[in-house]
Amino acid sequence: MTQPRYVARVRLITYFAIGIALILIGRLYYLQIMEGRVYAARASAQFVEPSSPLTDRDSIYFTDKDGNQITAAALKDGFTLAINPTKVVDAEALYQSLNVLVPLDHNAFIAKATRQGTQYQVVAQQLPTDLGEAIQQKSLAGVILANDRWRYYPGGSLAAQTLGFVAYSGDKQVGRYGLESFYDDTLTRTDDNLYSNFFVQLFGAAKNVIAGQASTGDVITTIEPSVQAQLERELVSYDNVWHPALAGGIIMDPQTGEIIAMATSPTFDLNNFGQQNDPSIFGNPMVQNVYEMGSIIKPLTMAAGIDSGAIKPDSTYNDTGCITVDTKKICNYDFKARGVIPMQQILSQSLNVGASYVATQMGPTTMRDYFINHYDLGSKTGIDLPAEQAGLINNIETTSQSQGQVEFDTASFGQGIAITPIETVRALATLANGGKLVVPHVAKAIHYDSGITKNISYPAPVQVLKPETSLDVTRMLTTVVDTVLDNGKVKMDHYSIAAKTGTAQIANPAGGGYYADSYLHSYFGYLPSYNPKFIIFLFAFKPVGAPYASETWSDPFIDLTHFLVNYYNLPPDR
Repeated sequence: MTQPRYVARVRLITYFAIGIALILIGRLYYLQIMEGRVYAARASAQFVEPSSPLTDRDSIYFTDKDGNQITAAALKDGFTLAINPTKVVDAEALYQSLNVLVPLDHNAFIAKATRQGTQYQVVAQQLPTDLGEAIQQKSLAGVILANDRWRYYPGGSLAAQTLGFVAYSGDKQVGRYGLESFYDDTLTRTDDNLYSNFFVQLFGAAKNVIAGQASTGDVITTIEPSVQAQLERELVSYDNVWHPALAGGIIMDPQTGEIIAMATSPTFDLNNFGQQNDPSIFGNPMVQNVYEMGSIIKPLTMAAGIDSGAIKPDSTYNDTGCITVDTKKICNYDFKARGVIPMQQILSQSLNVGASYVATQMGPTTMRDYFINHYDLGSKTGIDLPAEQAGLINNIETTSQSQGQVEFDTASFGQGIAITPIETVRALATLANGGKLVVPHVAKAIHYDSGITKNISYPAPVQVLKPETSLDVTRMLTTVVDTVLDNGKVKMDHYSIAAKTGTAQIANPAGGGYYADSYLHSYFGYLPSYNPKFIIFLFAFKPVGAPYASETWSDPFIDLTHFLVNYYNLPPDR
């Protein structure tokens, strides 16, 4: 009897000791590995003024096609260089010694080095570690090196407007613009993390994550860095040839709403955003600006007409070149009549009179229902980027005595209503994915500091068109590519592509009406047509040198489609 009790007690004590040891090891791992750099940096920076705390912020990651996480925004360690004027013997000699390693403004340095009544003057920040160590080896009297940490973007300008940056707001560093702003609460770590009880923090964080409550962690995005870089290269090339005031593009998975690439030109370097004189460049026009998109809206009109039963894919109409609606004249781009032709030619030849015919066959009530309640135009998409704007669709939004059929006819070919690029892509994706409205998004998961990774939930896609309607319009748009666009140059032998161009007049806010020589060029397409992996949207505001989008955007669109096919090794569907 005594022997078993003795053995049980020894085992109990052994298990208890092992448990304590595991607790101590876990705590040491947390302090030395997980938070070691933070403690060391804070210890080294004790003499730095309290108004300049070390940045402590979680990271943002891109995700490549193989699922690997690529750093998009992180922290970088280095040094702040300061001087103590009370210990400087020869300010000029000190300047010469430092300026060899760190270019400094001479007059500003001398002023700080000779300032009375102070023992701490910052002369340079964000110095790389190797440079700080080189200065340290000189052992210069009066020189202070303090550990520094700052936000760093390895890609420089890559996805700049989508990522945003970190900057001071008062005496606090916060996310400004882009994901840095939208997920600021998630990315911002606090001093409480350093000094709270290890187990309270660990299990408390896990509980918060499971309960869906706020917790800090890394943001993992859907942005594919190689695709993003290729899109940005295409925009730069476009700028060099056509010199628009603004150009942009979006590549999205139409099935899920995942944004694979989003870019704007001109752009800026995230690591040197302070050099920009015009802060408007920091905003993201893909979600914040509205435009009259022109003829890329015609496929949406066609889909609404087919889905509602107002027309059929094989219906015909008599194209007279120009029509008068509510005393206003609507004409095809070339003013020419085509006679009796099928619906296909409305998209193939981009005929305004044909789009107006479809709108008239639907009538205002039906068309309003599809544009507002099905495509959700005039509403925010819910994308996880700040300052999103809703489209301006007042012309067709409400019934009034001043509103006539002409408002719907012009909206049918993308004039008179202004919507954001992301709003446009979301609506056009219904043609690619079987008629479902998805929620565009840039982040897909949060890797919490507790070690748990949780996917971000978005509303499920909503069926807004019949699947057969989506298929009908996809066939029509594929015919456009195979037979018309750029004289067949867009067509690929082994891959089907559905696409449409758009050329819109730009409204004159001063005198009313439209400018005679300024246009918005747009282009969208998806591939493969019948099981699309990608939808591509491109636009340019006021390009110079060509009146039609087919002239300016065909080559970039072709280049992007070929890149995606090769980079993702898509299997042929023809």
